[in-house]
Amino acid sequence: MRLPRTRPRSLAGQLFAMQVVLIAAVVAGCAVFAYVSGSAQAEQTAARQVRAAALAVADSPSVREAIRTPDPSAVLQPYAEQVRRDTQIAFVTIMDTERKRWTHPDASLIGETFLGHTEEALAGETFTETYTGTLGPSIRVVTPVRDGERIVGLVSAGITVDRVSSQVREQLGALALAAGGALALGGVGTYVINARLRRHTHGMNAAELSRLHDYHQATLHAVREGLLMLDGQRRIALINDAGRELLGIPPEAEALGRTVDELALPAPLTGALLASEARVDELHLTAERVVVVNTRPVVGGERRGTVVTLRDHTELQALTGELDSERGFTQALRSQAHEAANRLHTVVSLIELGRVEEAVEFATAELELAQVLTDRVVGAVEEPVLAALLLGKAAQANERGVELELAEDSLIDDGALPDSLAQRDLVTILGNLIDNAVEAASDGDAVAVPAPRTASPGGAGRARVTVTALADGRELLLRVSDSGAGVGPEEADEVFRRGWSTHGAGRGLGLALVRQAAHRNGGSVELDRAPEGGARFTVRLPLGDRTATEVTT
Repeated sequence: MRLPRTRPRSLAGQLFAMQVVLIAAVVAGCAVFAYVSGSAQAEQTAARQVRAAALAVADSPSVREAIRTPDPSAVLQPYAEQVRRDTQIAFVTIMDTERKRWTHPDASLIGETFLGHTEEALAGETFTETYTGTLGPSIRVVTPVRDGERIVGLVSAGITVDRVSSQVREQLGALALAAGGALALGGVGTYVINARLRRHTHGMNAAELSRLHDYHQATLHAVREGLLMLDGQRRIALINDAGRELLGIPPEAEALGRTVDELALPAPLTGALLASEARVDELHLTAERVVVVNTRPVVGGERRGTVVTLRDHTELQALTGELDSERGFTQALRSQAHEAANRLHTVVSLIELGRVEEAVEFATAELELAQVLTDRVVGAVEEPVLAALLLGKAAQANERGVELELAEDSLIDDGALPDSLAQRDLVTILGNLIDNAVEAASDGDAVAVPAPRTASPGGAGRARVTVTALADGRELLLRVSDSGAGVGPEEADEVFRRGWSTHGAGRGLGLALVRQAAHRNGGSVELDRAPEGGARFTVRLPLGDRTATEVTT
């Protein structure tokens, strides 16, 4: 029969047992030490007590006078017994130099020989010894009685060892009581502390806590999402590698213990991290990344902190922008295909009516108008990604009644842009600037409608967006201006903030992404007023050794 496996004692239980044993050992050790030191101290106290009594008796003038009398015992015996009772010692014996007793607690022993050593006292010294006499083992002091320079007698005062031991036993009882109280108090205190520890460790033992710590560390380094834990004072209690990367904290920088305010994050992101309520899938921008933030407070009777997860949304946001551009390009191509079909029907109808010359003239004019922008873009911009983007955005702008034109000084030779300049960032910058300009131009022209293809470029009153793309070897200049209403001076500092938009909620990410992409490539963004009256955005990206510069807004 297989016995059930017993679970190891919890960490709190193990610590409780260890602490009880430790406290018991400490209390026992202290008790033994106190007993030993108390015994030694009791003996020393007894020795000092009998020494004082012996010296006091030996120095008494009445003792010297009594020794001179024919019967010293008659005077000395009552005196010695009075001293013995007053000092609470065992005996006071006064004797002659031949060790014959003049006094003794047992009067029947007066006149007999003193049991003990007297040589040192006869030599004029006071000494202490432990000796077994008529009253049993005792601690005694023997001192000479001097009459001038002559030793005329000896005094011995003593206290029995049994009395000293009884005093020690009385102290030991009090000591045992104090030790028991200390042990009980220590046990109760240890139990209370370990009960609290058991709640905090959830009853886990040391092996389980160690294994949990190992799993915890492995999970932190393995998870690809950023994980950030804040304590109740909004200080960083834990952060993993992905969290450092997403928040732009260098690996060598000390992060633990720092407050969120010290991380120099954008204000909206800092506000989300410090919020007392939960945040779900909020989109925020750092200096170089787009992150999705989720927060949840840790509450257990009181606010204990916040758990934050961060997901990198940069590439997904860039792909979403490219997908939107492709979708708009597709819609523009579909619309142009429909318009081309209408024009083709017109040419066919003219031929059927016998108006061949008019049909050829109409078709040739349409081809020339359609080819003008294509030739201009292909001739000036040899970077295929930018050329395709410009053509697609031109088709989209035309559908909204906005004319997109390429400035005369635009020129980007093939190979002028280094590989370090990501094409995705170029699409993000130029695509969002053009979309913003087309929106502004179409909103500024309240009656603007798609102009007929036969209209001359730059017709009066037509909404217009002008794009400049120029690479001079040192930097890439991308400038987009529109004929819209422009941006007021009071809003110039807000247009690059995430969420700023004049078109309602859920918008206002494009310009923030433009600034982020420019900063990521060491460039700058400037906003001023266009000659047409609208807004003009200028992005400068270095093409040589790039060093991060402060973004100008």
